[in-house]
Amino acid sequence: MSAVPLRNNKAAASAARTVTVLGATGSIGDSTMDLLRGDRARYQVEALTANGNVEGLAKLAREFGARFAAVADPTKLGALKEALAGTRTECGAGESAIIEAAARPADWVMAAVSGAAGLKPALAAVDRGAAVALANKECLVCAGDFFMQRAAKAGACILPADSEHNALFQALSSGNRDELVRVIITASGGPFRTWTSTDIEQATLAQALKHPNWSMGQKITIDSASMMNKGLEVIEASYLFALTPDEIDVLVHPQSIIHGMVEFSDRSVVAQLGAPDMRIPIAHCLGWPDRIVGPSARLDLAKIGQLTFEAPDFERFPGLRLAYDALRASGGLTTVFNAANEVAVAAFIAGKIRFGAIARLVEATMNDWVRSGNLAPLSSADDAISVDHNARNKAASLLPQIALKAS
Repeated sequence: MSAVPLRNNKAAASAARTVTVLGATGSIGDSTMDLLRGDRARYQVEALTANGNVEGLAKLAREFGARFAAVADPTKLGALKEALAGTRTECGAGESAIIEAAARPADWVMAAVSGAAGLKPALAAVDRGAAVALANKECLVCAGDFFMQRAAKAGACILPADSEHNALFQALSSGNRDELVRVIITASGGPFRTWTSTDIEQATLAQALKHPNWSMGQKITIDSASMMNKGLEVIEASYLFALTPDEIDVLVHPQSIIHGMVEFSDRSVVAQLGAPDMRIPIAHCLGWPDRIVGPSARLDLAKIGQLTFEAPDFERFPGLRLAYDALRASGGLTTVFNAANEVAVAAFIAGKIRFGAIARLVEATMNDWVRSGNLAPLSSADDAISVDHNARNKAASLLPQIALKAS
């Protein structure tokens, strides 16, 4: 927990800073680059990376004068060099180049590479003691214990960039750890909040992608519809703030205005509010320990009129229950939970399983993993990646029988 700063230190503020954005062309990257445009004099871009979007990456590297640009797809190095010909930007490609980008001397790193592929680059930034704005859930879901231990050892500052965890980060500064009773992560409920179990089972891809409040990538939008994403956030909060599962609650809040709350021993509840705009939590991370001027709309509560709340339904949305089960079991089961979910979501997108089968595949994979006795503690990135790989293979092998049961 010491790697997460819960009290601001103003002495470190105000100086110009160098920044690196891992995943610059994704939705989090877009929001981050938009904020950097707002104060070009304050930020110097050290490195930018993308998965395979060479054109978008090169455009950003030219615009911000990045010193280094890297694309994860190793076959696209030539295209990147061609796109950046005539500039002083160094180019790289492949996993090693993404890790190099993270290891370069930037004061602040946005870790927004999605999936397990984001773990090693984030650790490269952590190991040199950088301030890391963490938008990659897998770093904590797959490797939370040793990730936070490495951050504490290196003196790295972990800044939560997800809206919910950033809300908790801000609210936690109102009290001390021994005064904490619980944290409350809010959930919009997604597009199927009021749907019956039968209707959820048959939901189409187009329906799952119609999130009522947020504009996000395809995978995270589907996870929001199943509430798997909220389960991932519960796991992430546990590792990020050193919380037990019993200290984390989820509350459905359809308006997505309150993003997180913290209850203290005197029964005070401190909440963070804001419009559903990812630039708000990212701006908090980018400016920390100061606050910067952000471009997001001002919050007009009178116009919103009312804020409502509901208890989560673990029956209609079993993914949330499975996340708590994985967290309580420990021993790498959260890694299995995440890996199986990624396989299940990909199968749903490909039309191989129904929406309701996503949770069933995750549960079947977890149960098989527990029966096999593979609950050994993870002590390295390679351990986590190995479990992730093996869990994906297991989920893929179970996929045909899960699809058959759903037919």
